[in-house]
Amino acid sequence: MESLAVAEATPPAFCGSRSGSALPELIFPSSLYSILKIDLQYHLKIGLYFMKSLCPLSRSVCNTKSLLCRTRKRSLLTLAIETSCDDTSVSIVEKHENNSATLHFNSKVTSDNRSFGGVWPIAAHESHQKNLAQLVKEAIRTLPRQESTDASFENTIAVASHHGSKLYKKPDFITVTRGPGMRANLITGIDTAKGLAVAWQIPLLGVNHMQAHALTPRMVSALEAGTKTENENYENDPAYPFLSLLVSGGHTMLVHSRQLCDHEILASTSDLAVGDMVDKTARDILPASVIVSASDVMYGRVMEEFAFPNPNSTYDYEPSQKSIAQIPRPTKYEWTLTPPYMSTGHRPLKSYNPDFSFSGVGSQIKRIMNRNPEMDVAERRLLAQETMRITFEHLASRVILNLERPDLKETRTLVVSGGVAANQYLKHILRSLLDVWGHKNMRLLFPPPRFCTDNAAMIGWTGIEMWEAGWRSDLDILAAKKWPIDPRAEGGILGLDGWKNEII
Repeated sequence: MESLAVAEATPPAFCGSRSGSALPELIFPSSLYSILKIDLQYHLKIGLYFMKSLCPLSRSVCNTKSLLCRTRKRSLLTLAIETSCDDTSVSIVEKHENNSATLHFNSKVTSDNRSFGGVWPIAAHESHQKNLAQLVKEAIRTLPRQESTDASFENTIAVASHHGSKLYKKPDFITVTRGPGMRANLITGIDTAKGLAVAWQIPLLGVNHMQAHALTPRMVSALEAGTKTENENYENDPAYPFLSLLVSGGHTMLVHSRQLCDHEILASTSDLAVGDMVDKTARDILPASVIVSASDVMYGRVMEEFAFPNPNSTYDYEPSQKSIAQIPRPTKYEWTLTPPYMSTGHRPLKSYNPDFSFSGVGSQIKRIMNRNPEMDVAERRLLAQETMRITFEHLASRVILNLERPDLKETRTLVVSGGVAANQYLKHILRSLLDVWGHKNMRLLFPPPRFCTDNAAMIGWTGIEMWEAGWRSDLDILAAKKWPIDPRAEGGILGLDGWKNEII
């Protein structure tokens, strides 16, 4: 296997070095030795290679912020890292001048938590430590190639091997998930990102994980534009403002996304996150043989496949037009599921609790399964369908309730993102209920399944949007286990320390 040594071409002393005689000292954190090995002799060769192009610049010019030495790029390139939970992910994202984008690399490794029945923090942390450096190493080799005629110390990474060397475009900055998430896991990603930023002498940008989920459809539209041949300018879609329903294993919230850093939380969960509840009920409902054969602990996805084995299912579902709070639906078995905040009869919309609640659903499933642990497959399948039905109707009902707000009546786009957004039954129920409750003109945007779950591509895209707004992070930033996106809660995205703004 080819052994790589990665090094930045460091400028020689005659063009701005304070030492006056030697190459400046390079700092490479020990945790990055496996992917950033220094060959001093190779650096000297690279320095000589670039000498002709740099010699005409005087010492005073190279020590200023003159555009002669800091050329404004026509596109943005970032290496992004995501380690907030059990997915180790690295991505290379490039945004072009016309607002289209290219995803050069996007890969992830999920820790094996099957023996624990759910995400195990220690296993997830060790998986990050084992896999992150290797993913970064692979990502570097997918950076856009740099032509030797355009190469300079500021824009080039030299990757050397026993078979020669290659020049790659240096990322403009490193993006990393700062929070929210598991703190130890976040630290692994942040420390690696800091090491890369220092080694390559480029800025660092720590972004909010939930903000990234909300902006994912904007990334998807830019990637789609990047596949087209015409070189026209594209507008990021959706444009602000829009609604975001963020549904995952750790969060459930309805958000009014007014601007890049202005996301008002309209509704949130008062107990369990929807993804957490669905995964837990799936472990109760699914036959043991299905649990054992699962390739991961995303049991909610497994339950959807179990409940609807026909991939072309049209779903036997009729949305209620009588009450926004769905009523129980009798079954042929000795159980009936009661929806959260159940109400019989009609009440004015403003009288309903606007928040989400899922703990009661999980409690009902446990009682039903405890009474009948030998339940056959047909009954389990119906129970799985009903569990998802009342859960997703509850999500839809809070959306419809909030759409009655005067300031949201003109909103025409709802983004649904997060791991649960990959569920096709959720998409069907949400569309059906919006239609019967007078919101047929509401556009639903679901990212492709691979972008619904945690991924570094969305982190990189969010970093690009924050960069364009002038935001940078200090190198002393810390991981944030909790980090609200609503500016009315502890300052929101910009409420953490370590931000600086450099409008370009």
